[in-house]
Amino acid sequence: MKKTLLLAIVMLACVAIKAQDAPTSQHLAKLPAVDIQTPDGHVFNTKDIQNDGKPIIVSLWATWCRPCVAELTAIADEYEDWVEELGVKLYAVSIDDAKTSARVMPFVNGKGWDYTVLLDVNSDFKRAMNVNDVPYMCILNGNGEIVWQHTSYAPGAEEEVYEVLKSLTSK
Repeated sequence: MKKTLLLAIVMLACVAIKAQDAPTSQHLAKLPAVDIQTPDGHVFNTKDIQNDGKPIIVSLWATWCRPCVAELTAIADEYEDWVEELGVKLYAVSIDDAKTSARVMPFVNGKGWDYTVLLDVNSDFKRAMNVNDVPYMCILNGNGEIVWQHTSYAPGAEEEVYEVLKSLTSK
């Protein structure tokens, strides 16, 4: 019994010491700074992804990825309203390789997507983000910190994206 009591006191003391070491504010990750390309071939560093303190969606996708296309198409149906209501901006970062990247803009234009499109032809940004599968989407708050992320797509998932965006703009 004395050993159990002593063990409990030691454990409580360790918890109390650990609590003192805990950070007082949550440290959120930011996007890594990686050089990728604009559709017209200019270098674009991902540290320059910004939206004047408003929320940002970053989507890694490919023209050959059906779930990616389904997700971006579903969001396109709502995007204009989201921009007007929440001030959001979506960066669609294609991971199509150098052989297929020429198809990206005709594909985007054919879909009528009004997103900022960037090209990660060597998957450098994808690797830096530690993303294995697409579609991958993350939401950044006004400070450029990743506050939400997911992979894959299921119909209706855009509602969750909207709710996260709404929670960021209602603070």
